[in-house]
Amino acid sequence: MAAGALKYQPPGLLRSGHLQTVLSSLWPVSWLIRRRAARLRAQAQELLLECGDEVRLQAFLSRAAEAAGDADARRVAILLHGWEGSAEASYVLSLGSLLLARGFDVVRLNLRDHGATHHLNRDIFHSCRLAEVVGATRALAQRFSGARLYLAGFSLGGNFMLRVAADARLPGAVAGVVAVSPVLDPEVTLAALERGPGMYRRSFLRRWSRSLRRKQRAWPGVHDFGPMLRLGQLRAMTAGLVAHCTDFPSLAAYLDGYAVTGERLATLRAPVSVLLADDDPIVPSADLSRLAPSSQLTVVRSRYGGHCGFAAGVARPSRADQFVLEQFERFDHLARGAAAC
Repeated sequence: MAAGALKYQPPGLLRSGHLQTVLSSLWPVSWLIRRRAARLRAQAQELLLECGDEVRLQAFLSRAAEAAGDADARRVAILLHGWEGSAEASYVLSLGSLLLARGFDVVRLNLRDHGATHHLNRDIFHSCRLAEVVGATRALAQRFSGARLYLAGFSLGGNFMLRVAADARLPGAVAGVVAVSPVLDPEVTLAALERGPGMYRRSFLRRWSRSLRRKQRAWPGVHDFGPMLRLGQLRAMTAGLVAHCTDFPSLAAYLDGYAVTGERLATLRAPVSVLLADDDPIVPSADLSRLAPSSQLTVVRSRYGGHCGFAAGVARPSRADQFVLEQFERFDHLARGAAAC
């Protein structure tokens, strides 16, 4: 396992991990990011991916014009948001617009029940539904036959992408994976949310509660989340989800089911880079030491950056965006070298 430090020294107030964490969601920053992503969004084509077991996930494809028509030269970036985010999250749009400008086709994938997708699948989302994300990756590999795939995820999306990279069903077309501020140990992250500033806890509760109500409206007579919603606490609501909507025997078993600490990443099947900040208020960087060593894994820490922040200005591409691009270019070089051999 290789380790490194990110060269990143933000100015003044941007050295606050809390400001970094919330900055891209604040107006007018989010508006400026959406304006920079105008081409990405205007060119987006909706895809409904068949992911196995009758599961469908929504994605949005934006093609890089300079690669049009040359399947063997195409580079396809698959981007995945965090919990209760979506393909329209500011950090996804920011990275996607940079990659599109650099010649990557960009696929922005929505997890089940994220974005406006609650009607697509009867059963509710939970964080151990790895098979369908692997299935979406395989469906995209089939769609872009001959192209190289590059995966990137943020927060819970980064956690999913790390597990995809360690899965035996990973398509051979995947050239590399980057995880930005990925959830490492869900129990530790849940505890951090419980004891940390209330703004994070309230934000997740508000967005998750809204999502549960949307799911209930989309499937009338199938779901009743009223008792769970009345609990009003992340841990209690998650325990309710586990008890009523999964086969896990306990909350602890469920949280362990999507942890990437321990030996989970010992079977990585593609090069992987992880970026995490020491001032992340949601994912403690100390847990990086609990990842299984692997020749495929590179861990990069930053003193600053918050959770999925790494802002390089008000609305310019973030340092995390630049890091992902740098890693994708490195993976591309490795893939071309392997093909030449």
